[in-house]
Amino acid sequence: QVQLVESGGGLVQAGGSLRLSCAASGRTDTIRGMGWFRQAPGKEREFVAAIHWSGGYTYYGDSMKGRFTISRDNAKNTVYLQMNSLKAEDTAIYFCSATNGIVSSSLRSYADWGQGTQVTVSS
Repeated sequence: QVQLVESGGGLVQAGGSLRLSCAASGRTDTIRGMGWFRQAPGKEREFVAAIHWSGGYTYYGDSMKGRFTISRDNAKNTVYLQMNSLKAEDTAIYFCSATNGIVSSSLRSYADWGQGTQVTVSS
């Protein structure tokens, strides 16, 4: 099992930037990929971005392309989400996740989840 701890959330004005971090511990040797998802009040959890642990291939949700960048530091077992040009509709709890299988945009691919970090964008 992999334990995940997110950090970096907060309050930011529209147009601003935030960088989220997610530190993994435990069975990190089993990680094949990590993802970020978000959930706004009253809405379903939504795919944000994912990255292959080796190779670094990345995937993004349509509304995040060009604004968000996912990256990883294998030595630190940490994945990052750089968010630029933030909009009010980006307000949500952001969750980090890890998979030991297929890296995809599907929630079902990810077995391990963090507790989430709140991002609030004021307009």
